[in-house]
Formats: sequence, C-alpha cells, structure tokens
Amino acid sequence: MAQSLFKALKQQQPDVSIDVLAPGWSLPLLQRMPEVADAIDMPLGHGELKLAARRLLGKSLRGQGYRQAIVLPNSLKSALIPFWARIPRRTGYVGEMRYGLLNDARRLDKQQLPMTVQRFAALGQRKDATLPAAVQAPSLSVSDESVEHALSRLQLHKPGDKLLVLCPGAEFGEAKRWPARYYAEVAKQSHQQGWQVWLFGSEKDQLVTASINQLAGNCCTDLAGKTRLAEAIDLMSLADVVISNDSGLMHVAAALNKSLVAIYGSSDPGFTPPLNPEAKILRLGLDCSPCFKRECPLGHLNCLEGLKPDKVFMAMGIEPL
Repeated sequence: MAQSLFKALKQQQPDVSIDVLAPGWSLPLLQRMPEVADAIDMPLGHGELKLAARRLLGKSLRGQGYRQAIVLPNSLKSALIPFWARIPRRTGYVGEMRYGLLNDARRLDKQQLPMTVQRFAALGQRKDATLPAAVQAPSLSVSDESVEHALSRLQLHKPGDKLLVLCPGAEFGEAKRWPARYYAEVAKQSHQQGWQVWLFGSEKDQLVTASINQLAGNCCTDLAGKTRLAEAIDLMSLADVVISNDSGLMHVAAALNKSLVAIYGSSDPGFTPPLNPEAKILRLGLDCSPCFKRECPLGHLNCLEGLKPDKVFMAMGIEPL
C-alpha cells in the first residue's frame, strides 16, 4: 500500500529518487515497483528496540544526501533512524510521542482518512494540502524472464487460458480464513470445468493447502511454502482469476491487476480493501463484524461459514455444477 505514496511523490516530482528502508522479506515487492530507486534491508525485526543498532544504521545513512524521510509506522523506534541519519525533514504522524524526532509531524484524522492507503499517501502532501479524491493504486511490474525462471525452477508448465489461483492463508488468524472445505469445493468444480488450480501460501499455510488439495481430489498444484515471494508474484501474474482471504497475497493480486475475488470475515474492506476497482469483495456484513479478532469471539465464525461457495462462483462469473 505504500506504493501509492511513491506514485504520488513521483507525480509531484518526476525526478525525485526514492529509497525505501524495509524488512528483507519485502524487498522483492519493492524491486517490482518502478518508483523505487533502491530497497534497503532493515535488519531489525518487528518489536526489536536495539537502540545501538538503530543508531549505527542511522549514522551509516548520513552521507546519502537524503532531504526528507517519510516514516510510515507510528512507533517511536521507527522514527529514530531518520533522526540519527540527520535527515533535514522528517515527516510522519504524531504516534508514540515523537515530537522531538519528527519535525514535520502530522495529526491523523481517522474520519477524513479511513483507509491505510489514504493515510500513507497523505504524508506525501503538504501539511495543509487536500488529499486527491482518488489515490493511485499500486501496480507491480513483472518481466517475462522472471516468470520463465520461476516456472523452470518449480518445474511448472505455462498454463493455458484458465488458471485459478487460490490463496487460503491469512497470517493474522483463523477469523480471516474462509473454510478449507469451501476452497476445496471451488477448486474441485473449477477443475471439472477445465481450469488449472494453483494453491499459494507460505510454509505456515501448508497444512491448510494440503487439506484443500486432498478434499478436492488432489486436482491442485500445491505451491505453498515452495515459492519465494518474488516467484509467487511472478507466477500469480499468470492467473486468470485469484480467490483470496484478506491477506498480503490479496494485495499482490490487486497490484497485478488480476480478476480478484476477495473474501472478508473479521476485517473491514473499508480499511484495507484490495486497491483495484475491478476486485469483487465478498462480505456478509453481520452485526458482529468486523470484530478485528484473530479468532471468533463468539465461537461460530458465521461471517465466513455463511459465505457459501456459490457466491464465489457468481463472483467468478461461472456456473457451479
């Protein structure tokens, strides 16, 4: 979602050079964003304070000539590195008492900026500027060469014109995961209608993807835990349709301009929607949702259990068997 900020900065200043300090896992994403000049590996994990290491990293950036740092996380520690790097203009939301660290501190109006992407993009504007009505959507660039390399390493053949990608994982928790048996039903019926079905996910998703494949009669190509992030992006670019929970891969599919069916349970598509106007969002909108919980506090998961496969088929534009 930060790419919308990068696009806004490039629109305002076409010659601006944008470097991004980010966790190592995200570097393949940044490398596929044309707006990013350099992606710098952030060696410190989430929740790690390590003041000495942050100070050392900040000092190492002093000679790079940066004029501005835009700090997207709201934590105190995230503002330390730009401060120690002596970057003249340090922009971000007030957050955890960061007045001394940020000298271009903004107050966040959550009513005016309800979406995460709007909040990011607003930091690229002047403090008194009005955010444009439409924020530019992310768009990842994929090369034919990188796609062929991913296919070759994983010993896959380039699919025909009916490739369905399923992304059944959700790092946040069970309350964002559409039931495995529903994914299996979609996979099985799609395969019977001539679709190839690929399952995507991390190593943590291997149990659920294996269950889906088994329930679907082993008709799927299970890639969970077998692809690097870069390869997952490149291979997903081949999909005709992607079905995903509210997850990182959902946002990747949207940024690849795929025909996307996004399934929401405990989370709110008004806050972190897929940033593609063609995406179809499925959500029941029960009185108890969105609860933003990892597990259903009422113990029934009705927000997902009640969302039957036939609704997904309708969103895909195909008839269930």
